[in-house]
Amino acid sequence: MLVVVTALAFDFTNGFHDTANAMATSIATKALQPKTAVALSGILNLIGAFLSVEVALTVTNAVVKIQNKDGTPKDALTADGGQALLFIVLAGLAGGIIWNLLTWLLGLPSSSSHALFGGLIGATIAGLGFSGVNWNGDGSKLDGVVGKVILPALLSPVIACLIAAAGTWLIYAVVRGVAERYTNTGFRWGQIGSASLVSLAHGTNDAQKTMGVITLALIASGHWTDTENIPFWVKACCALAIALGTYLGGWRIIRTLGKGLVEIAPPQGMAAESASAAVILTSSHLGFALSTTHVATGSILGTGIGKRGAEVRWKVAGRMVTAWIITLPSAAIVGALLWYIGDVLGGGLIGAIVVFALLVAAAGYMYFRSRQKPVHAGNVNDEWEGSAPSADRTPETV
Repeated sequence: MLVVVTALAFDFTNGFHDTANAMATSIATKALQPKTAVALSGILNLIGAFLSVEVALTVTNAVVKIQNKDGTPKDALTADGGQALLFIVLAGLAGGIIWNLLTWLLGLPSSSSHALFGGLIGATIAGLGFSGVNWNGDGSKLDGVVGKVILPALLSPVIACLIAAAGTWLIYAVVRGVAERYTNTGFRWGQIGSASLVSLAHGTNDAQKTMGVITLALIASGHWTDTENIPFWVKACCALAIALGTYLGGWRIIRTLGKGLVEIAPPQGMAAESASAAVILTSSHLGFALSTTHVATGSILGTGIGKRGAEVRWKVAGRMVTAWIITLPSAAIVGALLWYIGDVLGGGLIGAIVVFALLVAAAGYMYFRSRQKPVHAGNVNDEWEGSAPSADRTPETV
């Protein structure tokens, strides 16, 4: 039960942490009002979560060796109702959630997928040793941590940046001489469509991770035996959790992506979202795992490069890249520490309760800190500190 609750909590943080990937630019350019944007994104995440479960049962195989190829847990981890596997998964999920909440508090768009994988890697190393991690696969294809996580993390934002830069340059070249009020109106409508596509793709991809983790826990504990299907209640709960998280909106990260990186106009917003959607959908079709956060950030940065005279805040970009680099190892350290703490206390139910209590305490503390300087729908579009006031800024409605 603790694993299921914690997995759904991770799914929830994944939703509000990644809302910015699809909707930050639409909110920044006023293509959509803030609350309308997160509501639309939440609905599309909910729909997307039901569209595909092709890799859900083997999703953790990409980074750790706790499952067989058919999705069943390793025999060595199924003794005593699968307690060894469940404890690794619980510590890994908690590590991912704590890192998601910390980067949300700091307003940094880091990867929820890398946080999850990092937490699982750290807990697996603590429980099974370094041999429990799938570092390179069998060498026959791009696989493991290097092929499925690190290489896409390096390449995807660069590709998205180049596509968005080229798209932005082309858009401004085509509409040169057309009155700005006409182009802005048209591109704002275009943004709604492109942002919706990113939200749908996000729901389809990210909800599967949690579905797979919960189903693995059910199989390990003997509550589910079908390795070809996922219980409907698991699909529904995961879809609702990620949609609810998306609807609540990770306003701090939305603000950083929408206002902190580039002063973005509607043509740039549409170019960024279209580039993100193209890279995400192409990679999904080819079977490559990537971070939607990395792609979205690279796309937004590309629009600043592609527009002549645009302001790009490289200091903010540097903080983002730093967060990308340290996400996986940091979440791994947290996951490993939580596993060790629980193990020292005897593991089993007592250790699991302690890990869960530490997670709740950390989450409560970070929520309390966030309330000291809140970011919400009413101030998410305020001018970025140190930037020149925008000439066309209008009051936001909530």
